[in-house]
Amino acid sequence: MSSPAHPAALFGPPARSEDLPPLLAAPARRAPRTAALCLSGTGRGSAQARAFTEHTLGHWRLDHCRDDALSIVSELVANALTHARPDPAAEHEVWLRLTLRTSHLVCAVSDPDSAVPTCRPASDDLDENGRGLRIVDALSEHWGWTRRALAGKTVWAMLPTRRRILDGGDGGRPKP
Repeated sequence: MSSPAHPAALFGPPARSEDLPPLLAAPARRAPRTAALCLSGTGRGSAQARAFTEHTLGHWRLDHCRDDALSIVSELVANALTHARPDPAAEHEVWLRLTLRTSHLVCAVSDPDSAVPTCRPASDDLDENGRGLRIVDALSEHWGWTRRALAGKTVWAMLPTRRRILDGGDGGRPKP
């Protein structure tokens, strides 16, 4: 089975943050398990991604994951908008997909560039760039990337959805 060449065929029609569905009207037991958004390939895409993520997590009652998820989504989208430009003069599509699994939230960003995402070596503490994937690594339980069939890649990160219980000696890690 071949994969579609265009991301819209993978995730559905493009959506904008202004066109978010009225998710809050649906009963909690019928909450969607996947939400996707086609972002503009401009700086405005980052704001769209944050608004969409915040709205979706609120609907899924994952407010306790909000800060980490927003940071991860912001870093993944910023990387896609900054580094994944086949033609710097052209606007390109970046897709954000949030998937709620039994015990994890998966934040995934797809872009048209096939270059492998890499963590830059730590350098000067005052550098303003190069920390995105390190932040993703620190906040997520797992992260990685997958090459898309015809072109591009998806970079994803998994967050646990269970609430954290802090007792001072566990570094904030969730208890079983």
